[in-house]
Amino acid sequence: MLITFLSHQWKAFWRSKNKGGSIAAQIFIGLILLYLLAVAVLVGLSLEILIEKSFPGKDVLVVFNGFILYYFAIEMIMRLQLQDLPTLSIIPYLHLKIPKQTIVNFLNVRALFSAFNILPLFIFIPFCVTAIADIYGSFTAIKYIVAIISLTIFNNYTALYVKRLSISNLKVVPILLALIFTLGLLEYFKVFSIAAISNNVFNIISIHPLAALGFGLIALIMFLINSKYLRMNLYTEELSRNEEKKTSTDYPILGRFGEIGNLVALELKLILRHKRTRSSIIMCVIFVFYGFLFYKKDFLKNDNFAAMLFAAVFMTGSLISIYGQFMFGWQAAHFDGLLVNKIDFRKFIKAKFLLFTIMSTFTTLIISLYGFISWKILAVQFAAYLYNIGIGTIIVLYFATRNYRAIDLTKAATFNFQGVGASQWVLGLPYFLLPYIIFMPFSFAGLPYWGLIALGALGGAALLTREFWVTFLLNQFNKRKYNIAEGFRE
Repeated sequence: MLITFLSHQWKAFWRSKNKGGSIAAQIFIGLILLYLLAVAVLVGLSLEILIEKSFPGKDVLVVFNGFILYYFAIEMIMRLQLQDLPTLSIIPYLHLKIPKQTIVNFLNVRALFSAFNILPLFIFIPFCVTAIADIYGSFTAIKYIVAIISLTIFNNYTALYVKRLSISNLKVVPILLALIFTLGLLEYFKVFSIAAISNNVFNIISIHPLAALGFGLIALIMFLINSKYLRMNLYTEELSRNEEKKTSTDYPILGRFGEIGNLVALELKLILRHKRTRSSIIMCVIFVFYGFLFYKKDFLKNDNFAAMLFAAVFMTGSLISIYGQFMFGWQAAHFDGLLVNKIDFRKFIKAKFLLFTIMSTFTTLIISLYGFISWKILAVQFAAYLYNIGIGTIIVLYFATRNYRAIDLTKAATFNFQGVGASQWVLGLPYFLLPYIIFMPFSFAGLPYWGLIALGALGGAALLTREFWVTFLLNQFNKRKYNIAEGFRE
């Protein structure tokens, strides 16, 4: 039956209307995968040498043991964004004499064929076969490999379970974000160390190799949890009930803004119901951890705000730049309907401004937790926030009036370049360079705080003159709305 399912999927692929684009995308992904595998093999074969050069004077095995859980923690974050859910159109099979467990088994087996499951094998196994086998013997090396394979499987099914759970229950996303952010802060302040925990765990395996079976047990438990969730959600009644729950979503607080609030509520529903829009939001959630890379103690001590400004602008405006760069392409499927309906496009533009302001405010509140590191970070982020809701939104919507590429909302975001055009590439230049143009003259003059004040003041000025910019953008939209509609039809 598994072979039959594969045969049906193969035929569906070749019979689809857009198979040409799918083949090109698969070839492109295949080339990238081959490159990554080649790099992974080189890293795996030279890992011992790399550790010796990168950490001179330290025990190679101690560094390796500490690196393992670090790798899988970072991999989990990447999986939550990039790993696709294995799909199968199950409704045509449910009325047939096919056990539900067979369908679940197919989805579980198909989920194993992922680049994320292959890369760690090429990175870690060569080191286990050479260095660990030479020191501790073949049996211990095998148990190391068992632990690494088990961690890979655990990550695979955990990521799939969390992504499926987040689709039916949106509360999972902020809870997961808070958990990851808390762990990141604890690691940053050295309350605990993932490397130290990893080293202790794998040191135990080197002494008691059978302890590696514990990783196999947690992988099995996660596999069973994922399988149980799939079995419980295979029935059409359950699918229909979930869909009904999502279509009744309402945002009463937006009702205070009248018709503008209703338009924002409709767009929020669009974001939460489609694959690619949800992927954009999840990507923005992951980018809130950029601060750990850019907010260095040396930068804070020397008031080197220029080194932190990009991260502040990007994080406070990630939802604006990532989601907004494809405006109005998200609404390409019903854009003709918007043009012929009795919609006040001034309010339509204002709704975009309100949506971006809500998004940026929400993100800024989350990353304000970086203020526990230093109050200076809050100053940089607040200036960046005012820039984004004042000037950044204008830049994004201006380039949106020059975007003629439609987006299929049902497609996943991974390696999907549909809708990407010249306007998206050009958008990044003024959006991210303008803050530096405003800030750097003050920084060179030894007045970094005045640079932040200038950046925030100009953003605030644009915010206060929003009516003028709405009129300007409305004129730009009216000039090109039929060209936009024609581009979306193609």
